[in-house]
Amino acid sequence: MAALAAIISDTHGLLRPQVLERLKRCDCIVHAGDFDDEDTLDWLGELAPLYAVQGNNDWELARRLPLSLRFRIEGLNFFMAHRLADVPTDLDDVDAVIFGHSHRYCEALRGGVLWLNPGSCGRRRFGLELSFAMMRVDGRNYRIEKIALPADLK
Repeated sequence: MAALAAIISDTHGLLRPQVLERLKRCDCIVHAGDFDDEDTLDWLGELAPLYAVQGNNDWELARRLPLSLRFRIEGLNFFMAHRLADVPTDLDDVDAVIFGHSHRYCEALRGGVLWLNPGSCGRRRFGLELSFAMMRVDGRNYRIEKIALPADLK
């Protein structure tokens, strides 16, 4: 049976209605850090099963969130860390690496491993696009949809 995962990062205390609409339809939520507040973490955890790591702005959440996390969705093995620099170079048995921090969407296939940064769907910073990703996983197959939020959002 297929699973639909919302992959988000760098929300910085802001859950936009356009993002929440999609999150409510997910089987799980993957958050690559920088929640900035405990309420967001708690609320997302009530909405759906949550896989999450600590971001560089999550000092108050350090006791609740790991710096990195391995998890499985359907037949895919994931590794997640907030900063790309915190991803080990010797990852074994990993199909996808999720990271955040830069606020820039990035989707690349390297050596058969998916590397995905969903961008930021929180407060706009550095004039960058606001985005997140939806990932449908069916066994070992997946499909990613990049969701870009309207350019006029702040």
